[in-house]
Amino acid sequence: MPTRTREGYCLGIESTADDFSVGIATFKGEILANVISAYMLPEGGIHPREAAQHHVEVANKVLEEAFQKAGIKPKDLKVVAFSQGPGLGPCLRTGATVARALASYLGIPLVGVNHCVAHIEVGKLKTGAVDPVTLYVSGGNTIVAAFDSGRYRVFGETLDIALGNCLDVFAREAGLRQKLGEPFGAVVEKLAKNGQKLIPLPYTVKGMDMSFSGLLTAAVNLLKKGETKLEDLCYSLQETAFSMATEVTERALAHTEKKEVLLTGGVAANKRLQEMIRLIAEEHDAKFCVVPSQFAIDNGAMIAWTGVLAFAHSMITPIHRSFVRLRWRLEEVEVPWMK
Repeated sequence: MPTRTREGYCLGIESTADDFSVGIATFKGEILANVISAYMLPEGGIHPREAAQHHVEVANKVLEEAFQKAGIKPKDLKVVAFSQGPGLGPCLRTGATVARALASYLGIPLVGVNHCVAHIEVGKLKTGAVDPVTLYVSGGNTIVAAFDSGRYRVFGETLDIALGNCLDVFAREAGLRQKLGEPFGAVVEKLAKNGQKLIPLPYTVKGMDMSFSGLLTAAVNLLKKGETKLEDLCYSLQETAFSMATEVTERALAHTEKKEVLLTGGVAANKRLQEMIRLIAEEHDAKFCVVPSQFAIDNGAMIAWTGVLAFAHSMITPIHRSFVRLRWRLEEVEVPWMK
């Protein structure tokens, strides 16, 4: 890392979906603050404009708490980073507006960060992984990727809905209740532990890509018939979905012959998925790494740290080019810090 970035602080703002988060990282990789405010609905999925309104209402409070936890003042910052995409338009624009205002007021550089890259980088930071095959699974993304020739290349991905979204929708259809701050996937995981019968469900892997919509539809149809225990359905849904993701990850690992496997994203907290990925890593003599739970969900710390990496390689985003990118794909991003 260039000398000019050995000392300093970067503030990162994450606002791609239902979470508004502010993280503060040192240029040496120490996370000083990681404050998250989640927009919670009693039922249904995310309403982008309502989530964005939540972000507007909590932004000042989250910023203040982050500075307080980090023990620094705004004037101590050297750079501000924000999630530029991919994500939900109204939510992304709210975070970008806050970031622009802060950077402009302080007269410091602004860095737009790719949300998917940030999930990989915080996973590497917190596990010590250097060059892994990554399975990134969340409510909005399901991607198997690995670094090659200056970028993270996508080896496989979902063709429709993300794995996390599949679990979330099923949970809502089943009328499952979540505790404050608890994702629906965690509720499904608890019930799945008591499942005893594996129900045949659609297993769809096309080449290196996955499809979860047919699996979800079949599971919901069985749920509505009321002839199958909910625990067995949760167990079968998990096993089938996770097996698909594990198969594609193993293929990528065999192809690249890399010696590390990283599991990151919100669904990475699932113990059963961790077990399945750990097994394939061991079979290929690769180190298994899983991101700590507090950094698995969408968070500002991952944006702050990736902002540090980008800033260290002069990847600064001019204000007039800081528009959000709703469909900013992982492989479109240059990652010079990996060269």
